[in-house]
Amino acid sequence: MGVGIRHLNILLETPDPCLKDYSEDMKILDPKLEPIAAKVMAGERLNFSEGMVLFDTHDLNTLSRLANVVRERKNGDKTYFVHSMRLEFTNICYVGCTFCAFAANKNEARAWDYSVEDVVAHVREKYEPGLQELHMSSGHHPTRPWSYYPDMVRALNAEFPGLQVKAFTAAEIEHLSHIAKKSTLEVLTELKAAGLAAMPGGGAEIFADRVRLEIAKRKVSADDWLRIHKEAHSLGIRTNATMLYGHIETLEERLDHIDRLRTLQDETGGFHSFIPLAFQPDANALAFNLGKTEFTTGIDDLRNLAVSRIYLDNFDHVKGYWVMISSDLVQVALDWGVSDIDGTIIDEHIAHAAGAVSPLGLTTQKMVDLIKKAGRVAVERNAFYDELKVYDLEMAAD
Repeated sequence: MGVGIRHLNILLETPDPCLKDYSEDMKILDPKLEPIAAKVMAGERLNFSEGMVLFDTHDLNTLSRLANVVRERKNGDKTYFVHSMRLEFTNICYVGCTFCAFAANKNEARAWDYSVEDVVAHVREKYEPGLQELHMSSGHHPTRPWSYYPDMVRALNAEFPGLQVKAFTAAEIEHLSHIAKKSTLEVLTELKAAGLAAMPGGGAEIFADRVRLEIAKRKVSADDWLRIHKEAHSLGIRTNATMLYGHIETLEERLDHIDRLRTLQDETGGFHSFIPLAFQPDANALAFNLGKTEFTTGIDDLRNLAVSRIYLDNFDHVKGYWVMISSDLVQVALDWGVSDIDGTIIDEHIAHAAGAVSPLGLTTQKMVDLIKKAGRVAVERNAFYDELKVYDLEMAAD
C-alpha cells in the first residue's frame, strides 16, 4: 500500500514547508520508493543502488515531488538566471569528438578563428547594458600560442570592466597546458591572474571509459577532468559540471558520472551547478553511426534532472539548459528539481550546430516571464550567484 509523502513527513516528525502544495491523497505508487522517500525527507544521502531505483521507477509523480522537495529546501521558489553572452572564438579543433557538429578543420569554409582584437570587437558589437557574464568555450586550436589566451582574458577585462569572464573547459585547460608546456595548475594560476572569473563545466561528457573511447577518445580523460576542476577549486575558481546524455551511455553510466561529481564536491565544494546536456542528433558522426534522428524525450530530460537533483545533495543548483531542452520544457522542469535556467545566452552556436531548434538567445524580460509563468520567483544573478535583482511574483504579462 502506498504511503503519502506528507504522511511520511508526519511519521518522521520533520515538518517541511516544502510540502505546502502537496495534497493529502498523493500516494507513492512504487513501493521501492518508500524507503528512498523517507531518506529524502530526513535529509539523508542516497546510495548508488537507490539512485538506480530513481532512474528505473515508473512513479514519475513521486520522483518529481521528491526532486522538488530538495529543490525548495535549497532555494525555495527562487529560480536563477544570468544576463550572459556566448562567444566561441574558434571552431577549429583537432580532437574529433563524434558527437560534435561544431568543430571544423582549418581549411573549411565554415571555419573561423578570432584574434584578440576580433574577440573584443565581437563583444563590443553584441554588448548590452546589464550584461554580467561572458561564457567562452571553443575548439582545441592546434597552432595558437599560449600567450593568446591570457592576453584575451586581460583584454576583455580591460575593455569591459565588471563583465565576468567564465571561460575554458577542463578539456581546453589540458590542451593549453600542452601548448604552454606548463602544468594545468600553472595554466589556471596564470589565467586567474589575467582575470578569469569562473570556468564552465563542459568537456565532461560521460566519465565511463567505455563511452569516452567511442565519443571523445582524444579529449581529456575523466580523471584529468576531475583533477583540473579540483585544481581550479583550490585556487578559488568556482566551476560548473556537465553531463552529455541520450546517446550510447547506460543509466548506470549516467549515475556513475553524477556520483563522481558528488564525491569531488564533498572534497572541494567548488561547483556552483550541475548541467545535464541532452544530446543533439544532427550533423555529427555519432548520430549518423547510430542512425539516431530523434531528440531525447521530455520524460527522459525531466527524469534525468530529477534524479540529479535528488542525488546531488551537495550541489546548490541543478540547471535546466533551455537551449537543449526548449524554453517550454524548462518551465516544467522547475517542478522537477531545476533552480537555474542558465541565461539570456546571446549568440550561442555549439548546440545549434548539432540541431538545437531553440532561439540563439532570449531577452531578460523573456527569462523573467518564463519563470513567473511557472509560478516561481525570478532572480537575476551573476557568474558567482550573487543575487542582483529579485522579481516579485506578480503574474507576467502574456
